[in-house]
Amino acid sequence: MEEKPRISRLTAIITQLQSKRLITARYLAEKHNVSLRTIYRDIKTLEKSGIPIITEEGKGYSLMEGYQLPPVLFTEDEANALITAEQLVLRNEDQSFSENYSNAIVKIRSVLKHSDKEKADFLADRIYFKENDTSEKSSSYLMQIQSSITNFQLLDIEYLSLSDQLSKRQIEPFAVYSNKGKWLLIAFCKLRNDFRAFRIDLIQQLTPLNKTFTPHQLTLEQYFDQYIKK
Repeated sequence: MEEKPRISRLTAIITQLQSKRLITARYLAEKHNVSLRTIYRDIKTLEKSGIPIITEEGKGYSLMEGYQLPPVLFTEDEANALITAEQLVLRNEDQSFSENYSNAIVKIRSVLKHSDKEKADFLADRIYFKENDTSEKSSSYLMQIQSSITNFQLLDIEYLSLSDQLSKRQIEPFAVYSNKGKWLLIAFCKLRNDFRAFRIDLIQQLTPLNKTFTPHQLTLEQYFDQYIKK
């Protein structure tokens, strides 16, 4: 990857600071194919220009909480990528995911230039995905599950297995992944005292509890290494 012109890199760094709570100098250096010293100079330049960047020693950089920057402007290619993704998401089987993504796209469209809005509307009518062509929805729990993952919130579920066995479980949600169009929830099951994968479309009822759990010291990669081999 070639090094970007400095003004483009500075703009991109501001966008990246907005997109994450904390970002490291090493990540920025690798992202922009420059040295750590260059990133340090860039951060100082942004600070001198009035951007309130907070440095957490040994951790990384963040923007001061509550600081708002002007709306991000999308290039035509970026806008097209988002519109393409919307058409794919609309054919996703989880209702809550489709609705929330569509709502987000409306907000994104609002900051597009008029010419790009027209092109986005035109492109949306010229994209077709055959997967789940009927657009039937088989679940509506994905957004609540994602919220519970990030807030370490216990869940009660009623689950109907593929062998038609109904069970009630209290689970600690860990991660979600998609496999052949189906969303799966990886969670620590209190009943089995181990991690289990649950197909979200087979969850008959889901109830968030007013209880939290201690985050598991396990990455998703480690989970796959340890449990998929079993």
